[in-house]
Amino acid sequence: RLFVRSIGEATDIVEKEIHTFADSEDSSITLRPESTAPVMRAYLEYELHKTKKFQKFYYIGPQFRKERPQAGRLRQFHQMGLEAVGASDPLLDVETISVATRIFDRIGLKGYTVKINSIGCEKCRPVFRSILKEKLCEHEKALCELCQSRLNRNVFRILDCKNEKCKTISHHMPSINDYLCGECQTHAKTVREALLEIGIPYIVDAHLVRGLDYYTKTVYEITHSSLGARDAICAGGRYDNLISDIGGPSIGSVGFAIGMEATILALENVTAKKNKLINQEICGPSPTVYIVSIGEETKKQCFSLLNLLRRSNISADFDYEGRSPKAQMRTANKLGVKYVIVLGPDEMARGDIKIKIMETSEEISLKQSEVLKWFLNRQSPQT
Repeated sequence: RLFVRSIGEATDIVEKEIHTFADSEDSSITLRPESTAPVMRAYLEYELHKTKKFQKFYYIGPQFRKERPQAGRLRQFHQMGLEAVGASDPLLDVETISVATRIFDRIGLKGYTVKINSIGCEKCRPVFRSILKEKLCEHEKALCELCQSRLNRNVFRILDCKNEKCKTISHHMPSINDYLCGECQTHAKTVREALLEIGIPYIVDAHLVRGLDYYTKTVYEITHSSLGARDAICAGGRYDNLISDIGGPSIGSVGFAIGMEATILALENVTAKKNKLINQEICGPSPTVYIVSIGEETKKQCFSLLNLLRRSNISADFDYEGRSPKAQMRTANKLGVKYVIVLGPDEMARGDIKIKIMETSEEISLKQSEVLKWFLNRQSPQT
């Protein structure tokens, strides 16, 4: 029942694509159609939220769906993905999008498009659901048979239908962005502003809903036009209610999955060659740099600095839980980072930052414009 509870009974995956059968002992076996729900179940089963609430995970593995086999779409396929669990900060949504785009950049895939939307939360979705159902009922006879049944079960799934007539009708439906509550509007605004701040172009697709019921607020896809109608190579979003839906506490989470076969096909279509990675990333089991933000007003600046370092192949991390500077420093010590960057209101007003070299406890101050150069001029990751 895990996938039915998490993905949703009225989704294409559960209704048409899931592989479920009985084994020799008459137990029900389901081949996993996606990995987010299993990762969340493991997070709960091993009580990871009791030892360290905020954690990041990644996975690479096979998935199984009863899809019609075609180029880039197989019944057994492979996904690589990540899940950031334990925080509701919209900047964490942006981090996952940034990671996905850097993966595509590093393998030499050009020409992809980032599409984003907000699908609201349990506060604002009911109003939009009622309005959407009313509008779609005006076109009920033109909808496919499956979508007619969805009108009374899960009207949002109609927006995700691949039937051409249903897609045309959906295109003329109102947008949920006009019905978002204040919290969701602020969340969406922060995501969009932060993407622009770190140089990631995007398109707001007002009818992007994703095919899984567990999403809340941010949803996104990364597509490639060379793949035709089914052009997604990456999909993800926020799912703040998923853990509570499967029996755990309410814990904010966000993540994505990359379709490996679709990505390979996109690479072949643009005749991209595998890039030789000239600059080896300064990374290991823990980041090299940890950024401590003091005060809410410094978070966006810290986040921009985080992405500047990462795009220059310097492994860095940042606090998304809104903890005190002391708590952030404790995390930096536990991670064993080599450098800590501290940015508070005073430093931001002066246009500088403080860097602490952890091995010697030496502290230096630099202009913010000089930070990247300072790190790149270090002789090696060991200095």
